[in-house]
Amino acid sequence: MKDYSFKCEKTCPITGAVRILSGKWNAVLIYNLFQHDVCRFSDFANNFDNLSPRILALKLSELEKANIITKKIYPVIPPKTEYRLTDFGKTLKPVIEAMEKWGNYNNTIQQESATNQ
Repeated sequence: MKDYSFKCEKTCPITGAVRILSGKWNAVLIYNLFQHDVCRFSDFANNFDNLSPRILALKLSELEKANIITKKIYPVIPPKTEYRLTDFGKTLKPVIEAMEKWGNYNNTIQQESATNQ
C-alpha cells in the first residue's frame, strides 16, 4: 500500500487509518464484507461495474497483507475463493458504520439540494 503520511508522525493514528481505507475501493470492499460476511471474487466483480479484475485482485491482496481480510482457496475446479474479515478487520465496523451514516446523510442533502433547484 502506498504511504500517504501527509508529513504526520509515523505514529499518527489518522495515517494508519487512511493507509487502510484510502483509495477508491478499500472501504467499499470492507463495507461489502460487513454486509455479507463471506464474499467470493465473483461476488465482488459482479457488484462493481467499474472495478477491473486486476484492480480487484490488487485491492484484495492489499487488504489481506494488512490483516483486514483472509482468503480461503478451495481445491476444486474451477477454483473457489472466499474472503472474510479477520477479527482485526472487524474492528473497523464503527468506522465503516460512521462512513455509511455520513454517506446516507450526504445523499439526503444532495437530493434535497437537487430538488430545490
